[in-house]
Amino acid sequence: MRASSFSRDLQRLAGLGAIWYNQSIQLVQPVLLSDRIHTQLRAEILSGALPPGAAVPSERRLSEQLGASRHAVREALKRLQESGLIRISHGGATRVRDWRHDGGLDLLLALAASGDVPPELGVERAGMELRACVGADAARRAAERATPAQRAEIVARAEALAAATDPEARNVEYEGLWDAIVDGAANVAYRLALNTLVAGQHVLVLDAPAVHAELDDDAAIRGLAAAVAEGRAADARALAAELLERSA
Repeated sequence: MRASSFSRDLQRLAGLGAIWYNQSIQLVQPVLLSDRIHTQLRAEILSGALPPGAAVPSERRLSEQLGASRHAVREALKRLQESGLIRISHGGATRVRDWRHDGGLDLLLALAASGDVPPELGVERAGMELRACVGADAARRAAERATPAQRAEIVARAEALAAATDPEARNVEYEGLWDAIVDGAANVAYRLALNTLVAGQHVLVLDAPAVHAELDDDAAIRGLAAAVAEGRAADARALAAELLERSA
């Protein structure tokens, strides 16, 4: 990142801090400014303006340039470290980590929740592709591992979906079908990964319009349910992949 660009950003944020101070809301300022420091630095890291290995301005420098408390700066840096974006070295420089290798799904969720995901990351496409990948293998595992009760529920969900006419009602049954498939897979990593993708509808919006290409095909959904219920693992995986890839 060019130093002049970052300096201008710091000065702009410092001006905001001064306004808040002059309006006598000093007690609110550290929290708000901490959020803004965090958002600014995170954007620079994700865009590559602050590349892996680059030194982050010191806590003292950020505090001085922003007119912010050391506590506010420290909190912002701590959050960046927790997300795997920086490595804080006490007594040495704080440096940017390679988030593509060090970050986790919690970073994806945090970005989606904040609403400031850089478009070039293609988060929605990536999320749909991850959903398709995990879902397909979950169907295979469910065909191998699901209990008789789980197999019966999967078939019942597919039939309930086919009987429904309202798109949103059909989608409720479809979500229930996939919940049953993932439960049947008995893989906690798959469960938590999918929870992360759809938690609060932040990363992926999986309403009826978003998945209509899947939702409108009763025959494909019934075929998938039957493959899982009958223990045909290879068929279950292939049918699930074909179905989920329609939205990816």
